[in-house]
Amino acid sequence: MAQITSKELSALSDLLSMEQGMIVKCKTYAAETNDSILKDRYEMMAQRHQRHFDELYANLK
Repeated sequence: MAQITSKELSALSDLLSMEQGMIVKCKTYAAETNDSILKDRYEMMAQRHQRHFDELYANLK
């Protein structure tokens, strides 16, 4: 794999931070709601953001 530039590394870092924030928010919202439909949606969204995070992180290896 080719070396990534410092600008690309900075962009990846920003994206990882945003995805991590969304994971935390979605999990928090899922835990706080009593609506089972909303809970499922928030959990699905958290999983989707976790996949995004994992894919971005894989680019750093």
